[in-house]
Amino acid sequence: MIRVNKRNILSVFAIILAGFLFIGWSDTWDGLKSSSGKVTSISAEFTQEKHLRILTKPLVSKGKIYYQAPRSLRWEYKSPIRSILLMHHGKIRRYIEGANGLTEDLSAGLQAMQSVLQEITRWLKGDFGNNPMFSASFKGKGKIVLAPKEKAFASIIKRIELILSDRPGVIKSVTIYEGKDSFTRIEFQNVRVNEPLKDSLFQEIS
Repeated sequence: MIRVNKRNILSVFAIILAGFLFIGWSDTWDGLKSSSGKVTSISAEFTQEKHLRILTKPLVSKGKIYYQAPRSLRWEYKSPIRSILLMHHGKIRRYIEGANGLTEDLSAGLQAMQSVLQEITRWLKGDFGNNPMFSASFKGKGKIVLAPKEKAFASIIKRIELILSDRPGVIKSVTIYEGKDSFTRIEFQNVRVNEPLKDSLFQEIS
């Protein structure tokens, strides 16, 4: 069983979302897998809104994401608090801004994400229909719904909805439903596909 605590759940979904950033415009799993094989890199800006019933306004965060096939990722929050998740050749590191600047997270929970990565790697290859973590289904043109299979995820995430863009290789938004009155929506802007990316993006925090 995969065990992931709440503190690291957003880091887990950073990797999942990277897999979905390069979904092709298709209504079959085989079509999505075929489209995924054509993408070598992704870079985009994102806006994240956290909605809770107790809040009059959503909590808004902004950042950037970089992905390079097969397993390199940089998911960086720029505001309101800076944090960086780096994944390079399967090795994961996470940094959080504090009083002394960016400090590496060395918690045991982050180390456990190595096993999660093994499961999510197939998503990065476009293999969505056979993932043991989630069941995926098409809900009309341009929409995919994911339902967690593991109790560890189901207790935190109820479902995930993805809205595809008209442009092959790009999604408009991802909404993560955590409960009846709480959800997180991430919208992507200025998406660039198959542009050269430096290895330092996935190894250095500067």
